[in-house]
Amino acid sequence: MTRGYRTGGRGEIGDMIQAILRTAFPPALSRGTRPFPWPWRDRAGRLSALRAVVLALLLAPAAWLLVTALTEGLGPEPAKAALREIGLWTIRLLLVTLAVTPLGRILAAPRILALRRMLGLGTLAYALLHLLLYAAYQDFALPRIASEIALRFYLTIGFVALLGLAVLGWTSTDGWMRKLGRRWKRLHLLIFPVAALGVFHFFLQSKSQLWEAVLAAGLLAWLILWRLLPAEARLHPVALLLLAPATGLAAAGVEYAWYALATNLPAGRILAANLDVAFGLRPAVWAAVAVVVPPLLALPGWIRARRAGRTAPGSAAPGPAPAHPPAAAGNPAR
Repeated sequence: MTRGYRTGGRGEIGDMIQAILRTAFPPALSRGTRPFPWPWRDRAGRLSALRAVVLALLLAPAAWLLVTALTEGLGPEPAKAALREIGLWTIRLLLVTLAVTPLGRILAAPRILALRRMLGLGTLAYALLHLLLYAAYQDFALPRIASEIALRFYLTIGFVALLGLAVLGWTSTDGWMRKLGRRWKRLHLLIFPVAALGVFHFFLQSKSQLWEAVLAAGLLAWLILWRLLPAEARLHPVALLLLAPATGLAAAGVEYAWYALATNLPAGRILAANLDVAFGLRPAVWAAVAVVVPPLLALPGWIRARRAGRTAPGSAAPGPAPAHPPAAAGNPAR
């Protein structure tokens, strides 16, 4: 009797959670559809070790921040420190999410492509937590919060980016894909202007300490340039390697423009510093180095393919096409 009661209790709790999720995502979870996919399971409902690890990594920054806050390790202004740290992780996760598609295609790893939705929704969760921490920093005074967002440009930019993420997260489900049809893909291209607004917000918050902001701008430039390549060039080794200097130049150009337009610092000397490695590599150079890594990782596979008589993925020469399953759909940050 006791065992049966416990089983029934778990079933009732599960039904209640599914009812809540159907209310939150009505187009995706109408009656007769499959249950809400838990993030640690694949689309077939099986436990996925990869997804479980990625979920744990997604939760790790927030967990670390919570432990640090409870042990009074955030300094004299813990709310401000937490706000900044969560904002940093929002930008980082947004770039990681956008990198899933090119990395999955370049490395011929369809399992990576299936992580896009989870990473996108995780990014949205961090963005919402960032807003919540800002509200806490303002003592939850809603009129003052609304006034600050409306009057302070950097807050307006950040809030618009958050609204864009929220729309893309809300419409990331399979049900919304079916409902919007071809319009769904066009809608989710908005992730790129949203990401640009997020990086701009990052610059406005960083002021003169721009190392990571410039790196983020460079990586975003690579993500956009990769998608602007013709389809047959997106997997070609030469095209991918040529994106590295383009990425570095884009990052250096953004850095120069920021210092020239927003500060009184000598933008020309800062730009020239990218050629001087005496004091370490500049972020623009690191961005160029970082985007060389994916094609280098894929190089052994390309070499094996050519030795086997096939062409490298993306090559124009004849040969059997590489097996790249369709990308997992429904992601709020493609």
